[in-house]
Amino acid sequence: MDPAAAIEERMHAALGDLTRAERQAATYILSHFPMSALGSITTLAQAAQVSSPTIVRLVQKLGFRGYSDYQKALRAEVGRLLVAPLTLAPDGSGPAGAGTGGMAAHPLHGFSRHVVGNIEATLARIPAADFAGAAALLADPERRVAVAGGRLTHVHADYMATLLRVIRSDVTFLGGHSTDWQQALLDLRTGDVVVIFDIRRYGSDAVQLAELAAEMGGEVILVTDMGLSPAAAHARHTLACRIEMPSTWDSTATLLVVVEALLAQVQGLLADQVQIRLNRLEDYFARTRVFRAPKVGARRE
Repeated sequence: MDPAAAIEERMHAALGDLTRAERQAATYILSHFPMSALGSITTLAQAAQVSSPTIVRLVQKLGFRGYSDYQKALRAEVGRLLVAPLTLAPDGSGPAGAGTGGMAAHPLHGFSRHVVGNIEATLARIPAADFAGAAALLADPERRVAVAGGRLTHVHADYMATLLRVIRSDVTFLGGHSTDWQQALLDLRTGDVVVIFDIRRYGSDAVQLAELAAEMGGEVILVTDMGLSPAAAHARHTLACRIEMPSTWDSTATLLVVVEALLAQVQGLLADQVQIRLNRLEDYFARTRVFRAPKVGARRE
């Protein structure tokens, strides 16, 4: 654990090494950061529905001697944030007063800068061990995989399941009907993998699916935002993405980057198998003429 890292970053990085109760406490703290941990340890433990010793063990794993040491560091960190100079323009696009030399900026530039910043922050914050661990679970042919999304993230879950089915067998997308995931639990075996997408506003079904899957011995991989879905308390690996934007809607571009990076990692772990499956799939496509063949000499888009 890097002692120079911000407390929030250290807690995100530690999630994969925590016990279930410690993850529950960390999830609560991160979803109410920083105010959640500024009160007494008893108040925090009650709010997170864990014991006070669990809180102590959590902060010790973050590198602090105890809760008072943790609170002292947290207050100092919050104080620094409160007195930091305002360097951003009102729209968050860059340093205050920075201009464009009289030229109108392309409307995509400001938005894309925030998206790129989100991607960079996400890649820096996801622990390598969590990413590698998630990829290893998905690449294990002995484990079946189910993928579920929420109101906005069902498209990411569907996309991931569609491509993962090309890479390996036994992949199911849980979408459409509200009872799909409960039925999927009927066949869940110990060690099977459940991938859950859940970003704010967090869905109660995502939390319930994660909790029940973990109770049955499933391995939960959670893709969420920096606020952390409560489902993180039940996840083996949590991949938290920054999605905030200076607009009405959050951006889920970072989720797509993480999904495609995971797929690339899994494909690399199963390279020989993937090539065989791709060859067979292309043969089926050709025989069924599901795609139009390009005309000879025609430009391909």
